[in-house]
Amino acid sequence: MIKALKKQVWQWLNALKLGGSVQLYLESELKNNGWFRSFHTKRSVDAAGNPLPWCTYPFIAFIQPRLKNHFDVFEYGSGNSTRWYAAQVQSVQAVENDEEWVKEVGRQLPPNAEVTYRALGEKYVSAVQISGKKYQIIVVDGRKRVDCMRFSVDFLTADGVLILDNSERESYAEVKGFMRALGFRWIDFYGMAPIVSHLTCTTIFYRDTNCLDI
Repeated sequence: MIKALKKQVWQWLNALKLGGSVQLYLESELKNNGWFRSFHTKRSVDAAGNPLPWCTYPFIAFIQPRLKNHFDVFEYGSGNSTRWYAAQVQSVQAVENDEEWVKEVGRQLPPNAEVTYRALGEKYVSAVQISGKKYQIIVVDGRKRVDCMRFSVDFLTADGVLILDNSERESYAEVKGFMRALGFRWIDFYGMAPIVSHLTCTTIFYRDTNCLDI
């Protein structure tokens, strides 16, 4: 009886072209990754409500097992990604151009992470040099991304990698050309990301010797 009823319900849902949506909500990688939770809360989180970078799911799945607790990370842009990296690496430094957002993010950060305010301009782009250290990972996911990519290359460790989010955008098309000229290769991770439903891309730029063992 119950089996027949379920079959009838699915027939109705499919006739209304709702079956696929219901199936994705009940059982799918979107559910497992926490996409529905992130969509409803408008926060980049996993299925348990833990912070995630606002990057593509394929990128997150690739980089997470490769992170090591001695890594130092710098981010242009901050948020749940800052908390996520901080839980897995030695330190995270981030820069933001929004003072209110700096206060909001700063209240949630652990001791090994810090976000700094810089107004848009040269001081924002050059913020990567504040600490005087070099980084295994530099994430470019804020403002003035092309300028930040160009400037921050010199602040990578010898095995460091650069990460550009939303790299499919036409406004960032020149990045691959100048990164190739500097001896970098790259991997594009296309897919969905938390909160949003459209296709986007996160790209890792790396050299032959790199901290992610690519």
